[in-house]
Amino acid sequence: MNLERVILRPVVTEKSNIAREQRNVVTFAVDPKATKHQIARAVAELFKVDVLRVRTLRMPHKTRRVGRFVGRKPQWKKAIVQLAPGQTIEFFEGV
Repeated sequence: MNLERVILRPVVTEKSNIAREQRNVVTFAVDPKATKHQIARAVAELFKVDVLRVRTLRMPHKTRRVGRFVGRKPQWKKAIVQLAPGQTIEFFEGV
């Protein structure tokens, strides 16, 4: 799998920001077919950091409704990546 296609986007939530500050952990939305080894290699090569641990989980679909119409948001895969001490990935450099 192409390394640029493994990582889709960072997950920026209150919980992920606290984890990044306290435990040096970053969270990404990744391709559902990506393995832990592919995710670790992609993060290491794209962001030039050392990866200690990768944990993955599949986020379930959610039911949404607009008026009388009911639909589903798709499933997606989340990767929680622990970086080596002293290394960081900054998503918002201007802030």
